[in-house]
Amino acid sequence: MPNWYYEKKDLRNTPSIRDGIDFETERRYRKEGARFIMQTGTSMGLGHNTVATGVVYFHRFYMFHSFKTFPRYVTSCCCLFLAGKVEETPKKCKDIIKTARSMLTDEKFASFGDDPKEEVMTLERILLQTIKFDLQVEHPYSFLVKYAKCLKGDSAKLQKMVQMAWNFVNDSLSTTVSLQWEPEIIAVALIYLASKLSKFTVADWAGKQPEHLKWWDMFVQDVTMEILEDICHQVLDLYQQPAPPESAPESPPQLPPSKSSPPMKRANISPVTVTKNSPTMTNPPPKTSVPPPPVEIEANPIPKHITTDNSSSLGGNYGTYPIYPIHQGPPPSQPPPPYNSGVPPPSGPPPQPWQHYPHPHSNSGYYQPPPGPTGGGRNNYYPPQ
Repeated sequence: MPNWYYEKKDLRNTPSIRDGIDFETERRYRKEGARFIMQTGTSMGLGHNTVATGVVYFHRFYMFHSFKTFPRYVTSCCCLFLAGKVEETPKKCKDIIKTARSMLTDEKFASFGDDPKEEVMTLERILLQTIKFDLQVEHPYSFLVKYAKCLKGDSAKLQKMVQMAWNFVNDSLSTTVSLQWEPEIIAVALIYLASKLSKFTVADWAGKQPEHLKWWDMFVQDVTMEILEDICHQVLDLYQQPAPPESAPESPPQLPPSKSSPPMKRANISPVTVTKNSPTMTNPPPKTSVPPPPVEIEANPIPKHITTDNSSSLGGNYGTYPIYPIHQGPPPSQPPPPYNSGVPPPSGPPPQPWQHYPHPHSNSGYYQPPPGPTGGGRNNYYPPQ
């Protein structure tokens, strides 16, 4: 299975950053895409697991692709569409697009192109290859409930603390903590944060042992306070981020829509297994000097058709199979000439007639030829020559 956890230095060397988008702007794009998935999923009555799975797909996708190449709102709808099928709460693609249309402005919805359904369905194929078909995702919600049941204290204060921690888990989806730490550690960190803010001191818990210095020692090991505080600060930073300046673009500059730039060509999906220290693609697309369109909108819909241009980064005629020589007969316009047509016959001895060679084990107990009208020798499984 791929390793989906990255170091902080990897998060500062994503395809978007190498494509000219600064770190803070990429954080804003991730936050907006995650919030859009949550709002769309909530409007359609999807559960928290489905929404969280879609957000994790979204964050993993942009560890391999740039926001300049794939518009984030199209990607958000695609991630939610796939998450619904994985979590067994499927929604029709047209219903997701209809909900997204009601929540986006005309400029933002322009990135869906002329056929939004085809855009999302085409991008789903790229998404599946990008995440290596690793569809199952665990979330902190189940661990949060499991750990909270072991804590002892005032019931009302405990319920308040757990509800606050649950809200922190929801907000953590807008950050990249799911790309840095396992869901068990995230659950512990956000329970710790909620207990501090709600002034609920965990003094006793079920299953307490003398070697347990903290309540989470019975669930996770080797988790330091530095790790927990780092996760808490990343979540708290969401509430302290200033509003973007008025001059900030609504979306990254997009290349103009072009049928000559198919999504599978732009995807350039790496076949190498994801590692923690190398989340980048094997062959990142070269930067171009194409000027951005006059209106900075996400106007880069995914084309409807996959071309089979030999210059594709996936290696030529993607999706087609070559015709092997064994399947090719002689061209109809050039039949093989007879030997008496003036062409010299082939050199060497004439071809020998078909000879039967008996099976080496035909007289042993390992091989028994099937009965047939021919008796011994060649069996009936082979057609007559």
